[in-house]
Amino acid sequence: MDRACSEAEWKTRVDLAACYRLVELYAMSDMIANHISARVPGEDGAFLINAYGMLYEEITASSLIKVDHDGQILSSPDFGPLGYGVNKAGYVVHSAVHAARPEVACVIHAHTWATMAVSSLECGLLPMTQTAMRFLKIGYHDYCGVVLKLEEEESLVRDLGGGEALILRNHGALVVGRTIGEAFNWMHRLELSCRSQLAAMACNAKLVPVSEAVLEETWRNYQPQTRRAYGVMEWPALLRKLDRIDPSYRN
Repeated sequence: MDRACSEAEWKTRVDLAACYRLVELYAMSDMIANHISARVPGEDGAFLINAYGMLYEEITASSLIKVDHDGQILSSPDFGPLGYGVNKAGYVVHSAVHAARPEVACVIHAHTWATMAVSSLECGLLPMTQTAMRFLKIGYHDYCGVVLKLEEEESLVRDLGGGEALILRNHGALVVGRTIGEAFNWMHRLELSCRSQLAAMACNAKLVPVSEAVLEETWRNYQPQTRRAYGVMEWPALLRKLDRIDPSYRN
């Protein structure tokens, strides 16, 4: 693919490719499975997503595929005989969220070992650490099989509501952000919350409870109206980290 796109789209492509590389770097990828999407600035109904068949560590700005909410490919690089396209489950999940939540710029769906484990626990995610208290009002979506049916879009969007994170029961997790950096921040913190819960539960010792009043106050302190947006400080630093390791995501 050539770079015959707007400057805003190219920046989004670079940031999205970086997000894929960071998810891999922080051990949250699942080979070629899962997906991260980003809304294309200035193009209603269009978003960027990975080519199904590429590892996260291979993804670059120019390798991303542009699709619309109906699953039609708007632009794609020539992958030659490999003929990579878009994973249908990815399109169903991401198109549903982008269509329902116009303020959302980025959607991350992951099958990390920690989120899969917590998604299978009846108790779900416990607000047992300060980081986990950020997810005090996290949503839950019951497992209905591999997400290939368009009918599931309505229930998934309903379960996500106006929140930033959703536990997909017996499956994994989904997070959204108003920027790509914000979405990565949510995913990273959710993963830390799940890992710390599983580590504490594995000790088979009593957990220290926190009062409802403190939980609510802590949750409020994490809301947009009480603090700067997530990712504003972290994202430039994360890009510098990637540039030191391997800047090829920018290609």
